[in-house]
Amino acid sequence: MAIPERAAPTAGTDPGLKDQAIELLRALTGRDDAVFHPGQFEAIEALVAQGRRALVVQRTGWGKSAVYFIASLLLRARGRGPTLIVSPLLALMRDQVAAAARAGVRAASISSANATEWGEILERLDHDDVDVLLISPERLNNARFREERLPQLVERMGLLVIDEAHCISDWGHDFRPDYRRIRDLIGRLPQSVPVLATTATANQRVVHDVEEQLGVGLASDGREPVLTLRGPLARDSLRLGVLRLPSNTVRLAWLLEHLNDFQGSGIIYALTISAAEDTAHALSEAGYTVEAYTGRTDPADRERLELELKENRVKALVATSALGMGFDKPDLGFVVHLGAPSSPVAYYQQVGRAGRATERADVLLLPGTEDREIWEYFATASMPTEAKATAVLGELGASERPLSVGALEARVDIKRSPLNMLLRVLAVDGAVEQVQGGWQSTGRPWSYDAERYARIHQARIVEQNAMLDYENKSTCRMEMLVEQLDDPQAAPCGRCDNCAGAWYATQISREASDSATTALKRVGVEIDPRAQWPVGMQRLGVPLKGNIPPEERASAGRAVARLTDLGWGNRLREVFHTDAQGLPMDQEVDKGLGRACVEVLAQWSHDGWGGTGRPEGIISMPSVARPRLVRSLAAGLASAGHLPYLGELGLAPDHPGGGGGNGAYQLAAVWEKFVVTPQLREAMEDLAGAPVLLIDDLVDSRWSLTVAARELRLAGLGPVLPFVLASRG
Repeated sequence: MAIPERAAPTAGTDPGLKDQAIELLRALTGRDDAVFHPGQFEAIEALVAQGRRALVVQRTGWGKSAVYFIASLLLRARGRGPTLIVSPLLALMRDQVAAAARAGVRAASISSANATEWGEILERLDHDDVDVLLISPERLNNARFREERLPQLVERMGLLVIDEAHCISDWGHDFRPDYRRIRDLIGRLPQSVPVLATTATANQRVVHDVEEQLGVGLASDGREPVLTLRGPLARDSLRLGVLRLPSNTVRLAWLLEHLNDFQGSGIIYALTISAAEDTAHALSEAGYTVEAYTGRTDPADRERLELELKENRVKALVATSALGMGFDKPDLGFVVHLGAPSSPVAYYQQVGRAGRATERADVLLLPGTEDREIWEYFATASMPTEAKATAVLGELGASERPLSVGALEARVDIKRSPLNMLLRVLAVDGAVEQVQGGWQSTGRPWSYDAERYARIHQARIVEQNAMLDYENKSTCRMEMLVEQLDDPQAAPCGRCDNCAGAWYATQISREASDSATTALKRVGVEIDPRAQWPVGMQRLGVPLKGNIPPEERASAGRAVARLTDLGWGNRLREVFHTDAQGLPMDQEVDKGLGRACVEVLAQWSHDGWGGTGRPEGIISMPSVARPRLVRSLAAGLASAGHLPYLGELGLAPDHPGGGGGNGAYQLAAVWEKFVVTPQLREAMEDLAGAPVLLIDDLVDSRWSLTVAARELRLAGLGPVLPFVLASRG
């Protein structure tokens, strides 16, 4: 579609522009004495009067949103179309829509959270009743949006804004492949449309990368290069500190005793969902008004929790990075980290939530011994490999119709989350596209950019080492942070613990220590049963589809704990440790772990065994890696519960074995693997229809337990209740 050119803003200055901008600023802030921070009006002038492309790198709280809201209104007053803001998170969109309304800006957002409102919003756009439209970068990957709505927006757009623009860059801390589509969007814009990118977390490498993305087409058109406005990133209100404590128990004890030392309400960040939930539970039991906020939190609950924190109705939210960019509470009093993020850039981003409109806010890091292990897991989980990309392209290229993600799982051995990420990367590269019914190949040539991914991996290692330097060195902590962002004005802050001494308490009372120990000794995690077979199992030679019949399902089970738990997680990771050759360590269950198992069973019994009735026997899984561990666990529980140990399932002879990445391949790897041996069948004769415990060491996908339970149900047993030492979930 041909896009008509519009008159570009007149280059140079507009005599009345600053007065108009000041008036809008005061409406936005509600203050008659409000004036611009250094750089704010310069950015507005560049966009409105000069039609420039600009990158603004300024600390959190500086007022980047004021720049694009005021520029939007000024452009609208000059007859320009609506502003399109690409914004990364729902929380940020909600805050921005609310802030826009205060300034008299008619704003709307299109996201997964308000799908029922899309029709009304699109109708408002058609009637020119929207000044600002916010979308996520993933919306640019939606084929219908790109083909039906985006061309109209491009034709009418008055300003394009890319918020949290560090996500454009490979060097940015958040791997969002759909941000890379923005370069294509910029390339489609008429020359007259100004572009603004904003971020508070960009070092010089990221700045260069974003400038390159923003600058597409400028040189060939003879236009001025990207204008970068960069201010000092140090935050005068933040008082930083690091307190190294020897264990998770001691860290939790410190928090139990000293959370009220922090003024106001704040955020406690944890690296994993389990750690966030465990910490929130322990603090709640100690009388604190706290709640967990993680990737497992329902979207409606997230909005409620954000509001409770903003209104100071909770002391803290214990959160993963799910509560990050975009959450805006100007008077947030503190940020505590239980475990360090993997880079100073990510850390600066999170601590920047605090002290935006207060004279002082406290920021304390409590590093964990497991931090490096967690960093490595998340770093490798998001990076596509050449073999997996080639496999996906091969299957899509060979298919005569689009394939859903579920159908692809039966064809390529990749788990759901990495598969979705890989498809988005390939879509951004133009190799695949999402259409009605799923994904299909575009047929365009594609090659794996090994150099690029090696560069990203190496950058992450450098960032991890810099984070360790932040924890361990004795120089000013704020200076170290902003130096990582290449701030030329980095200088000692005079407030952090390295500059002025420890400002936080270090003692821990016996009572707090005992409370933490009790909290982390808590055992028992429910294992939800599988209720449905994966899509497309016939392609893998497994004749299953649809729902698992209730009479063939496992019942809800129990694990002692998750491997990621703050308490028993450490002990269980030792149990499942491998030796120097990568081979599993196999040993009998020790007394301490045995007591924990008995405690879980006692609680399970108290809860009524989920309505199945008390188990009347115990059967174990045939473990290849840890047979001593599983058999000793089964025998020990049989003795403690005065139950007969019936023996273990057998392994089918000549079964090919093998592992699997996603659910379909994991199921295929264990299908027909387990058999009810004659000896076990004989031992089960008196238990027809009775419930039994099925014992294993570790549960991940749950397909081994699902298949084994099905064999036992088909052999005449009643409910099969899985019990394992550890869950990976």
